Amino acid sequence: MPRMAREKSSTGIYHVMLRGINGQTIFKDDEDYERLIQTLGEYKEVCGYEIYAYCLMTNHIHLLIKEGREDLGIVFRRIGASYVYWYNWKYGRSGHLFQDRYKSEPVENEQYFLTVLRYIHQNPIKAGIENDIAKYPWSSYNEYLKNHNICDIKFSLDFFADDEKRAVGLFQKFNSEENDDKCLEYRETVRINDEEAIAMIIAIVGIENINEIQKFETLERNEVIKKLRNNGLSIRQIERLTGIKFNEIRKV
Repeated sequence: MPRMAREKSSTGIYHVMLRGINGQTIFKDDEDYERLIQTLGEYKEVCGYEIYAYCLMTNHIHLLIKEGREDLGIVFRRIGASYVYWYNWKYGRSGHLFQDRYKSEPVENEQYFLTVLRYIHQNPIKAGIENDIAKYPWSSYNEYLKNHNICDIKFSLDFFADDEKRAVGLFQKFNSEENDDKCLEYRETVRINDEEAIAMIIAIVGIENINEIQKFETLERNEVIKKLRNNGLSIRQIERLTGIKFNEIRKV
């Protein structure tokens, strides 16, 4: 059955999501996140795109991006080939890393642009990985506050106010608001093998040995379970890998 053509955006702006193949972990340590951000920055010059927001999660990526000189299909083939070549070299692996086709949705107006902007920045909160947007190091949120790097922040801030200082304050307020925003989401059911799951658990929880989870206090352990479930691990897989009982995981 032929693939459906992507819906084109009249503004050239899209919300894009790239996923690890079969839910595979695509970032195992800080160097991996840094490398992908560096790659996004390098190809801005080559492809002419603009980035308004990003969030790198353990096994998927969200981008708010404007198409430039090159079609986004070409852009993500370039970025994917560069990062995967480096990733495979680093970890002594071969083969694909990303799902073969990125997902996208057009962003046609100011209201939805701001919705996607907030949705991307709140991704770690809604996934249960962090409780403060500013503390998550792998999103563009802090680029708007102090550490400008690869994002074209002026375009977004101009929606809030002409004065940059006031715009940043309104940006912070807007991004912290509770909401029920619905955008392009990571909801596809995938199978994650145990090796990938262990790497994911270690990266998310910040431990060296997976058995350490059994020593956590109940509240801390429950938060870990929520994060693992939100990242696609099944109850049975969490039980098998961590030793936590099935009924205890299900209750959480």
